[in-house]
Amino acid sequence: MDFQYTDKMKELVLQVREFINTEIRPVEARFRDELAANPWETPPVMDELKAKARAKGLWNLFLPKEYGDYSAGLSNLEYAPLAEEMGRSLIASEVFNCAAPDTGNMEVLAKYGNEQQKQQWLEPLLEGKIRSAFAMTEPEVASSDATNIETRIERDGDDYVINGRKFYISGAMRKSCEILIVMGKTDPDNPNRHVQQSQVLVPTNTPGVKIVRPMKVFGYDDAPEGHAEVIFDNVRVPKENIILGEGRGFEIAQGRLGPGRIHHCMRLIGAAQEAFELMAKRVNERQVFGQPMSKQGSVREDLAKSWCEIEQARLLTLKAADMMDREGNKVAKDLIAMIKVVAPNMALNVIDRAIQVHGAVGVSQDTPLAHFFSYARSLRLADGPDQVHMMQLGRTLAKQFA
Repeated sequence: MDFQYTDKMKELVLQVREFINTEIRPVEARFRDELAANPWETPPVMDELKAKARAKGLWNLFLPKEYGDYSAGLSNLEYAPLAEEMGRSLIASEVFNCAAPDTGNMEVLAKYGNEQQKQQWLEPLLEGKIRSAFAMTEPEVASSDATNIETRIERDGDDYVINGRKFYISGAMRKSCEILIVMGKTDPDNPNRHVQQSQVLVPTNTPGVKIVRPMKVFGYDDAPEGHAEVIFDNVRVPKENIILGEGRGFEIAQGRLGPGRIHHCMRLIGAAQEAFELMAKRVNERQVFGQPMSKQGSVREDLAKSWCEIEQARLLTLKAADMMDREGNKVAKDLIAMIKVVAPNMALNVIDRAIQVHGAVGVSQDTPLAHFFSYARSLRLADGPDQVHMMQLGRTLAKQFA
């Protein structure tokens, strides 16, 4: 394995880094001010930044080569350092149209959608004109086991009728969120629990779609996208809105989550790197007990441990991305599971140390550290909790060495 960045990757990393430093960081305060005035509206400055990024060709970088005309032509391995750079800013991913949950939804439509679905929903998502959400998690069941989902999708003539309750539906609070991909059961009595589910496209303005409230994460509402509780009350959509066909929902979910999981890990490495650099700067600037903090043995150990942990996670991420490119997502599933466990825990450790050396300011709004910590902690649950990934990985290992 050769993880040396190619000249192409190096150039793109420099372009993304320069754009973040010269275009995004100077207007982050403006973004927050505009957001405070209209929490669920996309701040105007975001639209300005997206237009600049698209004009520079820094757009839809996440879609791998196999998606043809929809793709920026990058492999997963080539995208990894770019996502890492984006992860260093709380808003950069959206600027480059590389933000979850839209990335996963675009991959679903590109891979599984029919031509009409692509034209109606994928193309405006790729152009950054609309936003989307993926509605799977439910409050009444253990949604880490997707076969538990209880939302019903029932055929009624030329329509499907949807009834159920979802929550923590990321992106659904945003007013520009126009489409939901909803997972529910079309055949709940099928003895094969993995073909009971289907996924269907539901426009957010469909009668019966009720956005109940934003769900917070450690007190953050994560506006403008938010995490909504949504009720589907006799929601009726045309039968043509089913994706791939009845009984294919679990299959689609597995295909969607692989790339999404590793994208989160790539961004988390960027967040951890940003936290590390803030920590390293802080310990050189602050005086404690008559000398710089950097002279304290415990501080030096924290710096060293953090550097080791970031590099370990980065290398595992690159290995998983390389395997996805060479062998496919299914073959790489164990490596994806490994990094999905490793990266959030690594980021939590590094960010926590950075918070500690910052003192009170580390938990304030004056640095991104508290928000980074909230994001990293939620990712020990999102796209499958640690325990599920370790259970499946352990099962594979037990069989392998039996």
